[in-house]
Amino acid sequence: MKYFILLTIVFFILTSCSDNKPHNDVSNIVKTESKQEVNFDKRTSLKLNAKQKNHQLKNMRSHLIAIQSIIDLLADGNYDDASTVAYTQLGSTTEMKLMCASFGNEQFENLGLEFHQSADEMSEIFKEKNHKKSLKALSHTMDYCIRCHETFKQ
Repeated sequence: MKYFILLTIVFFILTSCSDNKPHNDVSNIVKTESKQEVNFDKRTSLKLNAKQKNHQLKNMRSHLIAIQSIIDLLADGNYDDASTVAYTQLGSTTEMKLMCASFGNEQFENLGLEFHQSADEMSEIFKEKNHKKSLKALSHTMDYCIRCHETFKQ
């Protein structure tokens, strides 16, 4: 079950982070459909340059790795280490706060800060060692990921 949840999360994030361009030289039909999808993409662009895009993708992938680690740790009943990962890798560190503010979009900044604060709260809930509450907290934090990827694009 944990692997199904993990695969679902990874699939969502990877498809949300894609640049909507085919990565192979495939048929013109696929290329045309991809162009049409871009035209229907109503998310707000953060207007990032190439360096910023690469940095942001690296950051988002590190968040995914942290989520994967948390899922594995919770599955093993290792709540203390899950709490540490949540706080140190997803929490409201000074670095994360500065990064959220660096994009020049107040809505993005606020959503990012709420995400990191929810990770802090999730970390505290993990310390209670309550499986159901821990999964609810993880789901709540993941909701910020979904909202952000639904709202913004690079």
